Amino acid sequence: MEKLSAAEEEVMLAAWQTKGGFIRDFMAHMDTDVPYTTIASTVKNLEKKGYLSSSKQANSYYYVPAIAQEDYNRTNLSDVVRHYFANSYKDMVAFFAKDKKISPEELQEIIKLIEKQP
Repeated sequence: MEKLSAAEEEVMLAAWQTKGGFIRDFMAHMDTDVPYTTIASTVKNLEKKGYLSSSKQANSYYYVPAIAQEDYNRTNLSDVVRHYFANSYKDMVAFFAKDKKISPEELQEIIKLIEKQP
């Protein structure tokens, strides 16, 4: 799965939020003043990369995510862990705990989630 640029990720977040729509629908869910034509170009690139699929409706195209957000997140998190934490999720969690980005309560919740796994 190809890594997306920040602009592409922003469009995909809007596509995942709306579960599909027209370019203007995506723009309504974005916190940016980027012109329509720029978003349209980004959408076409995402379609070429296989992240969006489209169907023609009247004079416009309706786009739906072709890749689930969870799959994209999982792949990107794996890349972060591999590149920045020597492929160690333990080191990643320790980094956030040391940096006080995760509270002891949140760590306990994570432990409970792990213990519930079959």
